[in-house]
Amino acid sequence: MRSCVAAIRFGGIRLFVAIWALGLAVQAVAQTQLSHFPDPIFHDGYNGLSAAGAANIGASDASRFLAQATFGPTDADIASLRTLGYQGWLNQQFAATPTYETTDLPGKPNSAYLNWISNVLHEQIGQNNRQEAWFLGALGGPDPQNNSIIHTDQLRQRVAFALSEIFVISDQNATLSGYPQGMAWMYDLLVKDAFGNYRQLLQDVTLSPAMGVYLNMMGNQRANSAMNIHPDENYAREINQLFSIGLVMLNPDGTPQISGGKPIPTYTQGTITNFAHVFTGWNWSDCDANGNDNFQYCGADQGGAGNPPYGANYLTSMVAYDQTDPVNGSPSYHDNGTNLPDDIQNKQLLSYPGAAMSSGETSPGMLGPGGTAASDLAFALDNIFNHPNVAPFVSKQLIMRLVTSNPSPAYVARVAAVFNANRSSATQLQAVVQAILLDPEARYGEFWNPTAFGKLREPLLVVTHFWRAMGATHECGQNVSASGNSAATNYANQPYRYAGYSSAWATNDNQYGVGVDQASLDAPTVFNFFKPSFMPPGEMTSLGLVGPEFQISTDSIIANSSNTTENRAYNLDISDTCSSGDTFGDVKINHAQDAALAGSANGGLSDPATALIAEYNTRFMSGQMSPFMQQQLHNAVDVIDSTYGPDWKTQRIDRALYLISISPEYMIQK
Repeated sequence: MRSCVAAIRFGGIRLFVAIWALGLAVQAVAQTQLSHFPDPIFHDGYNGLSAAGAANIGASDASRFLAQATFGPTDADIASLRTLGYQGWLNQQFAATPTYETTDLPGKPNSAYLNWISNVLHEQIGQNNRQEAWFLGALGGPDPQNNSIIHTDQLRQRVAFALSEIFVISDQNATLSGYPQGMAWMYDLLVKDAFGNYRQLLQDVTLSPAMGVYLNMMGNQRANSAMNIHPDENYAREINQLFSIGLVMLNPDGTPQISGGKPIPTYTQGTITNFAHVFTGWNWSDCDANGNDNFQYCGADQGGAGNPPYGANYLTSMVAYDQTDPVNGSPSYHDNGTNLPDDIQNKQLLSYPGAAMSSGETSPGMLGPGGTAASDLAFALDNIFNHPNVAPFVSKQLIMRLVTSNPSPAYVARVAAVFNANRSSATQLQAVVQAILLDPEARYGEFWNPTAFGKLREPLLVVTHFWRAMGATHECGQNVSASGNSAATNYANQPYRYAGYSSAWATNDNQYGVGVDQASLDAPTVFNFFKPSFMPPGEMTSLGLVGPEFQISTDSIIANSSNTTENRAYNLDISDTCSSGDTFGDVKINHAQDAALAGSANGGLSDPATALIAEYNTRFMSGQMSPFMQQQLHNAVDVIDSTYGPDWKTQRIDRALYLISISPEYMIQK
């Protein structure tokens, strides 16, 4: 992805120059003779993709596949994939036990991370704890409460994260920030449905209290002109624009349909108004015993003696309040087209060939009067799900999150065809994800179209890759009571509890050298951290290439991310002596695992770090490190010898990790 490399190189060059200026000895070499791109080789699919071809999967190919399908390759995962083959590995992932944040597995009370620390350790749950729960799923490995339980569902977690950047909620919302378990419950829906049916996913998200609060469907009620009440249009707009069909009509390959030289809109303002009237009458599951009278005054559970636990009703889908209460006469809060003139009697939703219509109606996509909140919602979600845009729109977004920012129309069309062929399947998204990862363009696109193929790595995924590849664990937390809760015990001293002020809790920071401006469910707007259509100015725009992740790759974030990487590469090791004043500890890496690769004698130019650089080329860069970069790394790393101190091998590892992690070549996932 040459244009992407060019777009980011401005930041990388400054970083490299700064490092060199700090005193790294750079040997004089004829750099102009070394290529900035991997050596060309014949490699375009002759080895096959099935389990039968497993013996032919090289370590670099395995690492590249895992960079797309997981939160970062590890040596163990690379070896496993080479044994199982692509299909065998996928089958294993589809069968892996899901890792949930606040949803216990059947018959296993407190198996979910947040329930364990709340009900067993008696901590007061905060957003930091939710991030710990997310990292447990993202990084995998042993469960902190029972190290014999190993979390291996990397692909499910990776897809759930991709879905969370489509179905956006955020703790930057002032209300949601106080209910981390409610946010975690919706994330668990994404985990549950990651390999399920997209129609079911639409329904689960629509009725999630966290989404109901974030996009104002919670408590949305039918129009009442006397009280100046009008249905809120926020969710009606976003479920169409962001979650399903987009703004313009698409061809099956994801390209826009054109009429009169302009794209064809998918809907009008009137369509959104009608959807808003459909999405009325839903509220918290426990508003009152009768079903209506507290609808307008119901809220999140606040806990206290004799009441449900704090935020408990965030953990149950919203329910409908659409029947007039016979006891007190409270009206239905759902617009079913019968309370004229404020109701809309015949609601025209999305109109397209083959769209279903209500009984007695004559227009495709029209919903007639007399339904219930549940039946009208079902009609509306079916109307959206069956729209021809959904397959290419969703397929392209998932390709962009996992594989490449600029998939060819043919790639999108192939995946969209799988989406459509599995519309009635309970494992629709499983088939779609498999099609995305096994598509020839995913496997060999970097050789077919090196100018346009690839994507900028998201900052948070750089962190997870770094930690997974370097055997990170949580160290130095103390067994003390949690702040603000004297009943809590054994707070932080668990090796697989990913906590800490300068590590897991701070990834969303954007200053002070501790964060990367990104964390789970922490986007600044409903449009995610970046827009799928974002084009970086300059070469990529002139070539018509999008680069969504570049929208958050600003000068300040590049600099801050490099400082964060430096801190984690140089200063946090699992063997560090713990400070008595460090209550919570940090996530730290294991330098010792690679010490044998750093040198075999006393270092220096006569004992080059060839094995270390080769291993990191595979583990971090999928064998795509250019000859130029390899030489630069040798120049910077090989000069370190035993005169630097007894930890000279660790210093070699630190320097190699840092330079790779901030390099333009690494930052572009190809």
